Order: sequence, then C-alpha cells, then structure tokens
Amino acid sequence: MASRVHPLLVAFLVVLLVGTCQARPAPGKAASSSSSGVVDGITAIYNFGDSISDTGNYLREGAAAGAMMEHTVAPPYGAAIGGATGRCSDGYLMIDYLAKDLGLPLLNPYLDKGADFTHGVNFAVTGATALDAAALARIGVAAPHTNSSLSVQLQWFRDFMSATTKSPAEVRDKLASSLVIVGEIGGNDYNYAFAANRPRPGGRSAADVGRMVTGVVESVVLVPEVVRSVVGAAREVLEMGATRVVIPGNFPLGCAPSYLAAVDETERAAYDGNGCLVGLNLFAQMHNVLLQQGIRELRRSYPEATVAYADYFGAYVRMLERAREMGFDGTALTNACCGAGGGKYNFEMERMCGAGGTAVCARPEERISWDGVHLTQRAYSVMAELLYHKGFASPAPVKFPHQ
Repeated sequence: MASRVHPLLVAFLVVLLVGTCQARPAPGKAASSSSSGVVDGITAIYNFGDSISDTGNYLREGAAAGAMMEHTVAPPYGAAIGGATGRCSDGYLMIDYLAKDLGLPLLNPYLDKGADFTHGVNFAVTGATALDAAALARIGVAAPHTNSSLSVQLQWFRDFMSATTKSPAEVRDKLASSLVIVGEIGGNDYNYAFAANRPRPGGRSAADVGRMVTGVVESVVLVPEVVRSVVGAAREVLEMGATRVVIPGNFPLGCAPSYLAAVDETERAAYDGNGCLVGLNLFAQMHNVLLQQGIRELRRSYPEATVAYADYFGAYVRMLERAREMGFDGTALTNACCGAGGGKYNFEMERMCGAGGTAVCARPEERISWDGVHLTQRAYSVMAELLYHKGFASPAPVKFPHQ
C-alpha cells in the first residue's frame, strides 16, 4: 500500500471512535479431574468460534471445507503435541488450557460423532464467520473456507441439547453448571472483507488506494452487524439457562504478521511502540467498544448471570509489552514462526505455513505468532493465564482456588 493510505485509514477510524469511550506446560491429551474436584461448580464447557478455538471440526468437514484444509490439518501444525489435530497452531489452544485448569477433559469437536461430550462440546470451526454467507454476499464478501457460521454452530448447540435432554428445564439444569464461550468470532468477517479488496502486491496506484479504502468501508459497515450476531447468540444461550458466559473481543489486528505484510506501510508514524499498525488496531477496538456496549445490555437483561468480556486485545498487548520477561524472543514479536522466509514478517499469503518451501523456526516456544495469523502454543498458554488468572476476563467467569 502507498504510504499515503495509512493516514486516511487512521483518520476515518478515529472519527468513528470519537466519543465511545507466565507460560505453563501443555495440558495432557486427556486431562482428568483436578485433585480438588470440580472447579467453581463447572462441569462442562460449550464453545463457539473460529480457528482460535477449533479443535477438529474443520478437519472433519472434509470435502466441504475450503483451501485452508490443505495445510492446517497436516504437519507442521500440531508439531508440539505429536501431530496435527485440526488445531491451527503448533500445539494446544486457549480453550485447551482453560479445560485443563478446570480439571476437565479437552473439548471434543461436535463433528466427531463418536466422541464423549459429557463435559462439553466444541462447536468452533476454522474460517467461521459471525454472519452467514448470505449476509456477507449482500456486500460482495465471500466466506471461502466454511459455511459453518455462528448461526450454524448455534443450531448444532440446539440440536445437541435436544438430543441429550428431555425438557427446557433439564437444559437449564445442564447449563447451570456449565461455562459457555461465544467467540472469538467475527474476525473472519473483517478478514474476508479486507482480502476481497486487497491491493496488488507492491501496488501503489490510485486504483490500489481505492481498493483498500473500499475494504475499510465494507469492514466498518459490517461491525454493527457482526456485534449484533455475537450478542444475539449470547442472548439465546442465556435465555436457555446459561449462568456463566464469556464473550471475547477481537485481537489487535494491526499486530498480526499477515496484516503487517499485506499493508507494508513505510511511514513510521503508522506504527505504535509495539510495531503494530495503529489504524487496524483502532478498527479492532471499534469492534470491541461496540461489543462491550452489547455485553452491558446483556448484563442488565440477565442480572443473575455472569457475562464476562474477555479482553483479547489487552491481553495480547500485555504479552507484547512484557514479551522478554515472559521468555519470548523480543526481536521477532511480529514475525511468523512458520513461513516461507520472505519479507520482514516471514509471511507470504501465497505460501503460508505448510506449503512447499516453508519452514518452522528453531524455537517456536519463544515466538508469539505461529503462522502469521494464529498464535503458538506458548502464546496461547500465556493468553489463557492472563485472561482467566490475571483479570483480563472480567468479571471473572471462574473463581479458581488461591486466585
């Protein structure tokens, strides 16, 4: 992108925003109950989302899945845990660390029909969107990887509850001892809108600038709809009887190697002190501000329930700011560990992790970004610690012993 694009992006988003306002070892593959038994009364987790928390649904969609299937369900994904499982990382995810901390087995994907769902179900699918394909298509945005949007996942949840209970009262009883996580989801809606209007590699013409501005406008238009979808899904599970719901916000998009490489901004003023694109982070915060407004409305409607906002943005920034003391390589905070070695971010859209010619860095445990889009197991471990033990999910959805 030409260097003049970024100030336009920043100014546009700032106007919209005015007035609104220690890493741990990996869990075992089949974590058993903690020595103290049930943690804070939680016996099950029900999770909705995308690749940030998918533990194998996308893999099981098989031929119905899109192009990402070629790489993300095979090595080097899963290298830290003995092989690819459908998790978009070198190992475990935040949802895995949370299950471990609660003394529960790792969540099985809903599409694994032979799995044990006694302690919860994971409905998340890699590439999933908050809006369905038809809603995205109305503004010219395609969902290329999966049709298992949030509304589809919510239907799976209804189907599961209907199949495993005999009455709405029994559903309420089941949910009373459960933790429900609605997201993170919505990031892909924006990703696809931006990607549909991506300028040519190295493009700096007026046409390239126009395409980028179109992508920004389309993404901004999506924000209220995306937030409405997420809040609506949370409202439905609360209406069904959920008593503890976690709703994560968006990550700082401007810190992702994929976006940094795509924008390739040359003006120093475009970046913050962590090396992240200010404009894209303002966009992510716009989503987060509107989402928190929706969460406040849910709290007023369901005062007896705990509806927590999980601040992925704040936790990620904290990880960047304290990266060295947490054991990360401070010289590679915005570099993908697995990539083709191209450019200053080790990310090429045409040759993502797992494609021919890509390689894995020597020490993934010292990196934050795994493939330029998703995080490493180590980074997910730190994120889970910050969210559920250090106050970045608030109010605390779980009261852990000695916390």
